[in-house]
Amino acid sequence: MPGAIGPDEIRRVSQAALEVSGVDGVEVLFMHEWGGLTRFASSAIHQSTWREDTEVRVRVVKGGRIGVAAANGWSPDGARKAAESAREMAEVVAPDPMFPGLAPPQAVPTRDGFDEATASATPEERAEGVATLAAQCPDGFEAAGAFETVASEVAVVNTDGQFCWSPSTRASLTTVVTGGEGGNGFAEAFTVRVAEIDPEAIGRRAAEKAALAQNPREIEPGRYTVVLEPSAVSTPIGFLAWIGFGGRSLAEGRSCFSGKEGQQVVASSIAIYDDALSPLTLGVPFDFEGVPRRRVDLIKDGVFLGGVYDLRTAKQTGRQTTGHALPPPNPEGPFPLNLFLAPGDATLEEMIASTERGLLVTRFHYSNVVHQVESTITGMTRDGTFLIENGEISYPVRNLRFTQSIIEALSNVTMIGRDTELASEFFFSSSRVPALKIDGFRFTGRSDH
Repeated sequence: MPGAIGPDEIRRVSQAALEVSGVDGVEVLFMHEWGGLTRFASSAIHQSTWREDTEVRVRVVKGGRIGVAAANGWSPDGARKAAESAREMAEVVAPDPMFPGLAPPQAVPTRDGFDEATASATPEERAEGVATLAAQCPDGFEAAGAFETVASEVAVVNTDGQFCWSPSTRASLTTVVTGGEGGNGFAEAFTVRVAEIDPEAIGRRAAEKAALAQNPREIEPGRYTVVLEPSAVSTPIGFLAWIGFGGRSLAEGRSCFSGKEGQQVVASSIAIYDDALSPLTLGVPFDFEGVPRRRVDLIKDGVFLGGVYDLRTAKQTGRQTTGHALPPPNPEGPFPLNLFLAPGDATLEEMIASTERGLLVTRFHYSNVVHQVESTITGMTRDGTFLIENGEISYPVRNLRFTQSIIEALSNVTMIGRDTELASEFFFSSSRVPALKIDGFRFTGRSDH
């Protein structure tokens, strides 16, 4: 079973790229990931895989021109060839007057985000977890999903003298329980340490939700008070990271927060920040340019404070980088990868009890952007949507399509959950969010399922 390559070997191999001749500067971004994935359906494992991927991505600066090349061959020869390819590209592209230079040498904070038990987890260990989860399904129900254990290491080294390296791990267990008369239930968990995954609790939660969701009824679309469970809240918050907080979209007027710095944009109870260093998330303590990360408050007391920046957008806007660069080449600019929506003091049960008529939503799917500047997204409910009447869950309902401004929704928040959950969609990215109660959430269509 492979392990981390480690900082010494990364320095040795990267040196071949740093020494390429005829250039003004070189940056090496190293990404190595390994781990196992166990998929299951009909309460039985149907796929167990292991993968390992190593990538070296080299950015070369020559005469104000930038070239980027990547390779999977991790060796001095592979790194040198990638640097030579990047140099060839730099010789033919147009000059880049906004290139801010490479990251200077600076200390990077350490982060305890690596767990050896997760990095070395076996197929047998994941299979045992799947069996425990599936055992929670009552007769006539079955579970499908995936159990993944992954380790990774990221490093940045450049000719200006910056070097940083960090290993991390991630474990996740996701399931949908189906059966009976057309009801589904969903549950998931993401964490740094596989020992913190509780397959029995995840299976039981999904099975109970599926049993409650039997024989869903149709209701009319319209505006409803909603109680969104954390899995549902992670969707609009994740989209807000992309369309709202990035320095490039803010500078170019494409963000829903462009020109609103210092203004009240959502309910005063809302606080959103980005913090890759928190032990409550998955994160790397530096960005993909080698700049240290830190906590960045984005919205506080409902007021938009500012966005996140990499070296380029910091130069473009006259600000300081916040350590949010993505791997080059990156036409999108920076955005936060470790968002937090600060919790409140309500329980999910209290939110439901306080709702005269509304909907309890487990999660969303098939979501996409409708209008970036208006922060409008659309998508469907999934795996457990319920009508609330007189403070109690009345009956399950068929899935609905929503079309909703995120800013409007966060402006209409009336209660915030005290417990938070971590959701991770892609690429070193995660959001930790509580449940929310929101008035006037807009549903625009129905589904046959």
